[in-house]
Amino acid sequence: GLSLIRVLLRLMKRYLSRLLALVLVVAIGLVGCSNNPSGLTGNYSQDTLAVVGALKTAIELPNDAPDKAAVQTEARQKINDFFARYRRDSSLKTLRSFTTMQTALNSLAAHYTSYPNRPIPEKLKQRLKLEFNQVESAIRQGA
Repeated sequence: GLSLIRVLLRLMKRYLSRLLALVLVVAIGLVGCSNNPSGLTGNYSQDTLAVVGALKTAIELPNDAPDKAAVQTEARQKINDFFARYRRDSSLKTLRSFTTMQTALNSLAAHYTSYPNRPIPEKLKQRLKLEFNQVESAIRQGA
């Protein structure tokens, strides 16, 4: 009885924190930092491949790497910059590369927000790698 209620409350708390993290990522992406986010060229394909490359490196970094915090901060900035630049571009919403990229970035940003000091779980890491590969493939195909 009582232990079941505790378990349910813990689960609810976990999901609410993840939802809050996602809402924060969306809000940051919509507000953006400036009209010309740093490091992005405005060429969607080039920018997407550059961000994917940087994030692949970030998720593969060993947990004991001395520059892990800096790389994680840079990854979060790249996610924010990408969303600030491309989220409102309605011409991209039908592209498979964009929707897959959006899914991957939301997942990674939610992890960084909810668990900033914890390593990325292997299951999430594998899913991100798969999604990033799908994004690269879709970009090559022009989708």
